[in-house]
Order: sequence, then C-alpha cells, then structure tokens
Amino acid sequence: MKKTRSNNIEKLLRFPITWMLIGGIVLTLVQGLLLVLTERVEGALSLFLSILFSLAAILVYKLIMKYVAQKPIPELSRQHAWIEAVRGVITGAFFIAVSTLIIVLLGGYSFQWAAAADPGLILMRSMETALIAAIFEELLFRGLMLQAIQTLGGRWIALAITSLTFGAFHLGNPGATLWSALAITLEAGVLLGAAFLWRRNLWFAMGLHFAWNALEAALGIPVSGLPSAGLFTVKANGSAWLTGGDFGLEGSIVTVILGIVIAIPMLILAARKPPQTKNNSRN
Repeated sequence: MKKTRSNNIEKLLRFPITWMLIGGIVLTLVQGLLLVLTERVEGALSLFLSILFSLAAILVYKLIMKYVAQKPIPELSRQHAWIEAVRGVITGAFFIAVSTLIIVLLGGYSFQWAAAADPGLILMRSMETALIAAIFEELLFRGLMLQAIQTLGGRWIALAITSLTFGAFHLGNPGATLWSALAITLEAGVLLGAAFLWRRNLWFAMGLHFAWNALEAALGIPVSGLPSAGLFTVKANGSAWLTGGDFGLEGSIVTVILGIVIAIPMLILAARKPPQTKNNSRN
C-alpha cells in the first residue's frame, strides 16, 4: 500500500504541470527575496546580490528538474554556455540598436546626453536589472512553462501559450495597454521562444533578453513601461505607434515587425529539428 502511494506521489510530481508550478513558486519566492534585499543596498553590493541570487535561481531550477521532474537538463549544459550566451547578447543588442535607429531615422526619438549622468552607476544598474529579468523570466517562461506545455501538447502550442502569457504578464506595467501586451507577445514571447526552440538552451535566450533590457535602460528608454535613468534623455515625437508612447520601445510597431522578422528564421530552423521527446537530447 505504501509503495503504491509512493508511486502515485512520484507520478504526480513528474506530471509537467506539477513541476512547472512548484518551480514557478520557488523561483518567484527567490526573486521576491532578492528584490527586498536589493532595495536596501546600492552599487556594487546590490549587483553582487543580484548575481548571487541569479546563480541560486539557476541551481533551484536544476534541482527542480532533476529531483521533481526527473528530467535531464541539457538546456543548462555548461558546454558552449558562454558561446551561446554571447550569441544571444549580440542578437539582443542588434535587435534593440536597429529598432532604435529606425525610429530615430523616422523622427520618433531624439537623444540628448544627460549632463548629470554617472555612466558607471547607470551601466551597473542597467546590467543588474536586466540580469534579474533575463535569468528569472527565462527560467520561468522558457525553462519551466514552455517545456512543460511542450511535453503535453507539442512545441508550437507551447510557443503560442507562453507567448500570450508573457504578453499578459506585462499588462500590469506602467503605460501598458492591450496593444502593448500584444506587442510583447509577438516581439518578445515569440522571439524568445523561437530562440529557445532553435538553440535548445537557455543561455542563448538569457543573453538575448539581457542585452535587450540592458541596452534599452542604458539609453534611457523605458523598459516595458518602466522608466530608466539612462545615459541620455530621450524625447518621443509623433505617433505612439512609432515611438511606443509611455510604454517605450517595445510598444512600437517597428520593434514588433523587426522582432517577427528575426524570429522567423529561428522558427524555420527549429522546425527542421526533430521534436523533443523523453529519449531525445535537447542539445
């Protein structure tokens, strides 16, 4: 009787929705503790805590996948991790730089150096905030949610659901609208999901996400509606469709189109790979 009960508990824990929820709750608690601590300190100590807790989040994720889901974890393999992360950083920086440049050329943004800016402090804060978002959100949305739903319904259903959820997740941000949520769904949810399905590792998606947020913040552009004290004072001119309005760059039609353009080849390459199965390595 005890053995049967033990087997039932093990089956329940290995059910994708179960380990997705357990992992999500634990990671959210870790992130919440980090945010509480970093509100009380500044500078290098705050950055140190962010790095420390980000590493802790990765460890928690690995423990959940190994002992609760009882799954291999090739998506966080240390082999080629730095190369994949750097590729992601280059892709994310290219995406934001080109989006910003196009909007500037169309007269939507003008930049003026912030005279009172402390470049070192601004860059440190930009990287710190971007690191937290990239690590925790990718572990939650692409690591746990996408893989759990993929196990149950396939990769394309998983991509659709996680993209929509990611867009809805940003509805509570300042300046958010139904359009901005749709924009995040298309340009971020689809792009980051495509990045994961293509490379089949979280390092690439984390690098892309990190560079995206860090560059926006450093430039002084609102990140998903959240104000950024950047190196420049940014003035938005003209239609919100072009500039993104109060929500910032991610609410611009330019960013949406470019995000989809970048995601399409990733999705094509992902489709050429065999679907992930229990016996199929994800590397």
